Amino acid sequence: MFLGEFHHSLDNKGRIIIPAKFRDALTDGMVITRGFDRCLMIIAKRDWPGIEDGFKSTKSFTQNKRKLGRALFAQATEEDIDKQGRVFIPSNLRDFAGLTKDVVVVGVSNRLEIWDEKAWAQYLSEAEEHYDGLADEMAELGF
Repeated sequence: MFLGEFHHSLDNKGRIIIPAKFRDALTDGMVITRGFDRCLMIIAKRDWPGIEDGFKSTKSFTQNKRKLGRALFAQATEEDIDKQGRVFIPSNLRDFAGLTKDVVVVGVSNRLEIWDEKAWAQYLSEAEEHYDGLADEMAELGF
C-alpha cells in the first residue's frame, strides 16, 4: 500500500527519486503511464497484469473505453529503479504532466502519482473546497 506525500526534484536527465519506503514494492519494476488530472501513475509491474486483464475483460468498447485504453497503454513504459533509488521518466510523460523541476510523489493506495509541485498545490486547494461533498463516496468505502 502506498501512502503519503513526498517532495523531490527532477534531475537534468529526467529522473526522480522514489521514496525509500516505496522501493521494496517496486523492486520487480514498474509501469509508468498517464494518470488523471494531469499527473502520472506508477503501478508495480506485478500489479499491471490485473489492469490489463480488467481492460481486456470488458464486454463493450465504447468510445470512452477506447480512449481510456489508448491513454493508459500507448503512453505506458516499463522502468526500473536504479541503485540510487531513482527512476527515469520519459520526456513524453514529463511533458504530459508538466513536470519541470519540483515534483511531488503521492501514495494513493495501489499506485503512486507524480505531480508537478505547483499543479499538486493547485489541485489540493481546489479539492479542499469539495472535500465535504465526498461524504457519500467515503460512506460507500466504509468510513
